[in-house]
Formats: sequence, C-alpha cells, structure tokens
Amino acid sequence: MSFEELWPEYEKKMKAGGKESESAAAISAFRYNFKVLTSGESTMIPESQLEPVATLPDLEALKITEDPGLLKETVVLKLNGGLGTGMGLDKAKSLLQVTDGNSFLDLIAKQVEWMKKTYNMPDLKFMLMNSFSTSADTLAALGKYSALGTGDDLEFVQNKAPKVTAKGLKPAEWPADPSHEWCPPGHGDLYPAMLGSGTLDRLLAKGVKYMFVSNSDNLGATLDLKLLTHFAQSGAPFLMEVAARTDADKKGGHLATLKGGGLTLRESAQCPKEDEKAFQDTSKYRYFNTNNLWVHLGKLKELFDQNAGALPLPVMKNDKTVDPRDKASTKVIQLETAMGAAISCFAGAQAIQIPRSRFAPVKKTDDLLALRSDAYRLTEDFRIELIPERNGVPPLVKLDDMYKFVDRMETLIPRGPPSLKDCVSLKIEGPMEFDPGAVIQGKVKSKVQNRGGSLVRQIRILTGRCWMVVFRNRFCPFTSGTKVIAPRVYRNEIVDL
Repeated sequence: MSFEELWPEYEKKMKAGGKESESAAAISAFRYNFKVLTSGESTMIPESQLEPVATLPDLEALKITEDPGLLKETVVLKLNGGLGTGMGLDKAKSLLQVTDGNSFLDLIAKQVEWMKKTYNMPDLKFMLMNSFSTSADTLAALGKYSALGTGDDLEFVQNKAPKVTAKGLKPAEWPADPSHEWCPPGHGDLYPAMLGSGTLDRLLAKGVKYMFVSNSDNLGATLDLKLLTHFAQSGAPFLMEVAARTDADKKGGHLATLKGGGLTLRESAQCPKEDEKAFQDTSKYRYFNTNNLWVHLGKLKELFDQNAGALPLPVMKNDKTVDPRDKASTKVIQLETAMGAAISCFAGAQAIQIPRSRFAPVKKTDDLLALRSDAYRLTEDFRIELIPERNGVPPLVKLDDMYKFVDRMETLIPRGPPSLKDCVSLKIEGPMEFDPGAVIQGKVKSKVQNRGGSLVRQIRILTGRCWMVVFRNRFCPFTSGTKVIAPRVYRNEIVDL
C-alpha cells in the first residue's frame, strides 16, 4: 500500500493518542519519517557517500575572551526521558546514585547552582526534556532545588510515535497492552517536542538565543562559558562537540563529511554491513558525537518554517517486536531520529573537538562501576571527569551479564568499587564480591573468572609489575622474584578461580 493509503489511519491514531502525539509538530515529524519508510528510500549511509573529517578546531587551543553576558540569552537543557530499563530500572536513570550520596539529578542541579553563583546569574535558565515515565519522579526529586524553576519553565515532555507493522506497514495493534503500540521516536524528537509543546516559542519570547543540550547521564557536560562564547562568535546555527575516537568508541556514531558538502553524523544503524570495517576504523573516522550540542534557537525556528514544521532528519529503522518481552509477538519497525543528525540539516553547522573530560556517560552497569571508582573525580563545579593521570582514556570494564542490572552489580561491590585509576581493562566473569581496598592496575588486560559457581568474597588484585598469588580464593600481591609458597602463581592476564 502507498503512503497516501496508509497515512490517514496513522493521523487518526496520533490525534487520539493524547498530548504526547496529538500536536501538529509530533504528527509532522512522524509523517516525514513514515514517508521516508514507504518511499523505499534507503535509510543507510554507505561509505561511498562519505569522506573523513581531516581536522577540527580544538577547544583547548582556542584563545577566547569569555563573555558572561551571554548567559542571559542561554538555556541549559538535559535529556531525561530514559528509564534505564536495560539496567533493570523502572524509574528515571538520572535518579541513580553516582558519588557521595548524589544522584545524577543532584549533581546536575548543583552544577546549575554553581554557575548561577559563580557568574552572579540567578536567572540562568535550565530545562529538562522528560518522558511521561520520568516526569513525576524527576519533579519530585528536584523539589528541593526550588531555584531551578517549576512547571513549563522546568520541563516539557517528549512525544511518542506509532509502531509500524513490518508486514503491511499498518499501525501496530496490541489489545493486551495498548501502550506497546507506541514507542519513543529517538532523541531527535527534541526539536518537534520543543515546537509542539510551545517551549521553543516561549524561550524565544524571553530573549533566549542559545541552547546547550546534553544527556542527563553525562555529568561531564556542563555549560562551558568558553564554548558558549565561541559558539556565539562563530555565527553558526549548530555546533556539535566531538571527541577523539578510541577502541571503546568504534561502534558508536561518528562524524563525517558528505561528498556533496557539509558535515553529517552516521550511526551504526545507518551503516551497511559491508562497510562496518570502515565504520569502526578510528584512524579514518577520528571523531565521535558526544551528544553535547549547541543550537541557535532563532535558526531552529527558521528551519521549521522552511520545512513545514518538520526537520528533515535522517531516519533510522529499529526492528523490534510489538511486545518487547514477547519475541513471538508481531514484528514491528520503530522509526527513530538522532538529535545530533541535525548537523546535516543546518547550513553552516560546525563541530569542535573537546577533551574527554566533557564525556562521561553511563549506558550500562559497566560504565556505572567505572564512574564510581577512583578513575573519576568530582570537580568543584560538580562535574564528574576522568582523573588527569588517565590522559582522557577511561578504563574498559566488562561485567558478566549476571551484573547487567544495577541491583546485581551492587552485590559485586557492596563496600565500594575497586581502585581502577591504573587499570587498562577489567573483565569479570562469575559470582564474586570485591573486598574493600581491592586494586586493579597495569598495562595489560585483567580478567577475573570464577568457574566454580560459588561466591568468591575476597578479591585483591595487583597486575602489571606484580604477580598474583591465590591463597584459598584470596588474591595477594607479590613483587616479581619474591619467593613464596603457594598452590599457583598467576601472571598478569587471566585469573581463573
């Protein structure tokens, strides 16, 4: 069936779906995405269309006189719609405790308060894009920070989009739980949600020109006055913060140049299988999107006006089942967009290389364990950043799937995480529990396995220049050459219990 035949049913469904789908902006955005799907147009970005980005301005090398007056024209916005279901959570992921009794939201609120106090800017504007699932818990948690704002001045709620049946492309139906008929349309929904909720017009009416937006789980991303001044002076409509790719980032989206001209973002879902090797080549595609973005709100409004209320963001197809927990349920397509992909929509959009200290996201319990360790520190302005000794390279932590949920991860570190400040890589397999003061270090990969199945309670590991000796499941470090009596002496790479 054609788009013209299918669309009326979708339009009717969205208008009856409540405030998260009924706005003209939400409908226009989904209409654009669905039209791309039904046109048969490829949603992939093949290697043949791209060229690598050779060089970019480096934030740390820029000579800029900061202009605090720009803060009056700026809003800080955090994306806070995620429940963290992949980590076993049923509330906003930003409610997770990070350090010193502070959750993500606590630290974000304290970051904003620090900016207000430091620059004597009590009217500095702050907002959240919540989802229906995170709004109530988030507002309750932020109640103690009354200076942040309330109501429409503090939050707007992201849209929802219909799931599309893979066979026939009709709106998905699931009477057993109609909520499964809808999906979040990706964080590219930021733009239509701002328009449809009236947030964009309200901010413009208050004289706000610039928006800094980042993820709530990235505590390294604060409103940087040097970056704001650079953005304002550049005259660019859009600025993306990118960082140097490492092996830890090779599967994530990267920045590139379209052969026809202009910057673009390619996500893994947009890469054909035959191009995966090139996609993951960090020497070729040297920069990844941190999802720290700067947007000129006046230019955003102009772009909406030029495109009939819908930004032409690249569309991504996400194949799922209508009930995520029932793999035998109807196969569906979720149409999603990424907010960083707007870099290809704005003429004159730019990118800037930033230090890794502005990028410390938490997507899995692996990240959370590392973030809680001494490989990171809390700064005076309440950012979480890698310690200088790490030279911008985080420890690579890989936990057994048995620890993928936060409550299970807590059983691994009931009295705190091990020291990872000198760790290159740590892989944990099997049931165990770190003793207080456990240390992982060295330039080689450390892997701890427990194939016996029973809980190992005392783990002390020192690698690198040391050997490891096991006494009844207890690790004791000895320098190389020390004469010891032990059942077995282990070199650096694998400890098998």
